[in-house]
Parts: sequence; structure tokens; C-alpha cells
Amino acid sequence: MEEILSKIPSYSQELGLDLRLKEDRFKWFLASILFARRISANIAKRTFMKFIEANLTTPQKILEAGWNRLVEVLDSGGYVRYDFSTATNLLQIAEKLVKEYGGDIDKVHEKASDPRDLEKKLMEFKGVGPVAVNIFLRELRGIWSKADPEPSPKALEVARRIGLTEVKKYESKLVRIYLEYCKKKKCQICPLREYCREPELK
Repeated sequence: MEEILSKIPSYSQELGLDLRLKEDRFKWFLASILFARRISANIAKRTFMKFIEANLTTPQKILEAGWNRLVEVLDSGGYVRYDFSTATNLLQIAEKLVKEYGGDIDKVHEKASDPRDLEKKLMEFKGVGPVAVNIFLRELRGIWSKADPEPSPKALEVARRIGLTEVKKYESKLVRIYLEYCKKKKCQICPLREYCREPELK
């Protein structure tokens, strides 16, 4: 089971990001914000790649782009449902990051006293709630010492179904299983189907 889980890419890996690199950690923060809204993962991934293509991958570049340009990029990726509010939030996030942390997302981690304080500081950014924080931090475990969020209910549910105790280690992969197979009731093609105690659970 763990061998199968280890082969499932996390979303950051699928996006071509290496979270050991500082520049990719801000990109992942941006992606996490996009993933957190009630929108499909495919649209969030496509929209993130539009930000990469437009070279809007730092707080400074986001500020320079301005609201209209951000809306254009969001719309080009299909992020039309939340384009206006997300553009507004991204500008405020970038501004706060530059003013209070010198434009360096790592400084948020450095200034946090412990894992819960880190989550609190991240949620002080406009439009960044518990879902975005969990998405962002669960893939930074082992990279940022204070990145240790409580596992998401989605990961806990899949772990319960397959009898897995090491939830945090595989959280990102468990969430993918939930979203791509459990939620869509695609049990027959799930890579963990032989371990599941509750296939085709309604």
C-alpha cells in the first residue's frame, strides 16, 4: 500500500515545483490559494500554469501586473467564477508580503513561534483560510520545521478506509485519492481499491 502511495505525485510535484527551492515555495503558496476555492483541481492547475507563462511568480511581479492583468490571467485559465475577488486578494496578499516580510514567504515561517502560530500568520493574508493553509503546509512538512498542520478530513477519511495510520506522511496523496476517486465514486480504477474497506461508499 505504501509503495503505491509513494508513487502518487503531490499537486506541487505535478506542477513541476521543487519545494526545497525558495522561489518555488511562493509559487506553491500561489497555487494553494487557487486550489482552495470551490473550483475544480484541473481549472486551478491550468490557471496556475497561466501565471507561470505570464511570469507572475513573485509578490513584486503580481503587484506590478495590477488588477486588470490578474483578472485576464485568471480568466485565461478558466478561473472565471472567482476572478475579481481572487485578483483583489492576490494584490493584497502580495502587498502585505512585501511590506511586512520583504516579499519573502520564508520570513513568515521564520517569524512564527510554532506550527499553530505559523497557520495564524498565514491566515492573516487576505482570502487565505484554513483550507488554503492546509494545502500549502502539508506539502512543506520536512522542509519547514513548523509546517505541521492537522490532517485534513479528506485525508483522514481515506486513511480510515484503507487502514493507514501514517496519515501525515501521505496526506497530500490521500487527498488526491479522495478527490479523484472516492468523491467521484471511481472505485474500480482507484489504485488503492484492493485495500479499501468501503468500496463504492455512498
